[in-house]
Amino acid sequence: MLLRLALASLRARALTVSMAVLTIALSVLLLLGIENIRTGTRASFADTISNTDLIVGARSGSVQLLLYTVFRIGNATNNVTWESYREIADRPEVDWIVPISLGDSHHQFRVMGTTPAFFDHYKYRGGRALAARSGNTALGDLYDTVIGTDVAETLGYQTGDEIIISHGIASFYEHEDRPFRVAGILEKTGTPIDRTVIVTLEAIEAIHVDWSSGARIPGRSTSEEEIRRMDLTPEAITAAMIGTTSRLEIFQLQRWINEYRGEPLLAVMPGLALQELWQIVGLAETALLGVSAMVVVTALAGLVAMTFSGLNERRREMAILRAMGARPATIVGLLIFEATLIATAAVLLGLALTYAALVTGRGWVDEQYGLWLTIAPPGGVEIAVMVTIVLAAAVASLLPAWRAYRMSLADGMIVRI
Repeated sequence: MLLRLALASLRARALTVSMAVLTIALSVLLLLGIENIRTGTRASFADTISNTDLIVGARSGSVQLLLYTVFRIGNATNNVTWESYREIADRPEVDWIVPISLGDSHHQFRVMGTTPAFFDHYKYRGGRALAARSGNTALGDLYDTVIGTDVAETLGYQTGDEIIISHGIASFYEHEDRPFRVAGILEKTGTPIDRTVIVTLEAIEAIHVDWSSGARIPGRSTSEEEIRRMDLTPEAITAAMIGTTSRLEIFQLQRWINEYRGEPLLAVMPGLALQELWQIVGLAETALLGVSAMVVVTALAGLVAMTFSGLNERRREMAILRAMGARPATIVGLLIFEATLIATAAVLLGLALTYAALVTGRGWVDEQYGLWLTIAPPGGVEIAVMVTIVLAAAVASLLPAWRAYRMSLADGMIVRI
């Protein structure tokens, strides 16, 4: 009987009830959407680099080493000598090692010197390899470069175009005598690779042949033919990525590098460093969840206000129900049941809207921002959120239900003109 009364009452106020359902549903969409974006961002953040066991650089902090090697933020405190790099590479625990040299830039995009093995071993998003959207990643010529998607789109580059690298970061000095040719443009990854200009280590050495202490040597100009005949092995690199032969050997190799006597070095595991970094930058997700929770609270407050405003119009309805023998508990239960039905319908609608948004927008979000939003059945967090909203709606309706209970039968039967 209570269900039939509640449904009939809600149908009689269809427009008002529909607006309340829509308001709460949109707040649920916001809350669940932010939760999905949060988890997707965290997963993409953690998958910026994968299948790499250690990152080695000059001794500093683990987060700082991760920032300048993976995210291209900041600068190294020192370099790693080539001799130390070779000694680490010769360790039996090392399956593969890829050197990285940073320092130059191109229109505020960082330039990274490495070897062609970088494209074989750098993995992201759980093991995905880098792929060329156009051209190739061979770096076959000394002055070939492979650029990320953001570099190409921002500066309007296509394969075959020439680019000039600047000396240092935000430097006014350019290596205009050593132009590079865009050999390939990478597909969107959603990682700092999208904003990176990749060249070979030998190319980094080549463009600095006539430079010393950050400035060009006056009157010195080495021809390209001479440069190509030179030994362009670098004296030092910025960092290196390492893959070990066995997971069991990671800690052994890490300890050996951290205790290396040749120079102060630091080896960090990317996964642990990423978790440490997320603890720093993850405060924003808490703020977003707080804002969305307040939106839900506001929507529930609107439901209470709607119920209160409708009480005066329903006083005769309540009085008639009392006159027909309905107990006060029935009146209270009716209002609570109506609020629960509204909240349930709103939660289900909000859930449906969330999945619709994920299905239609996942590809665009991945293409534009590199965030892969997983479509999966509601997890424990989502279910807990939805149940909490329904329970909160039921609790919030207690106040107008109590007021309805307090209304007297005589007052309700009086016709006010």
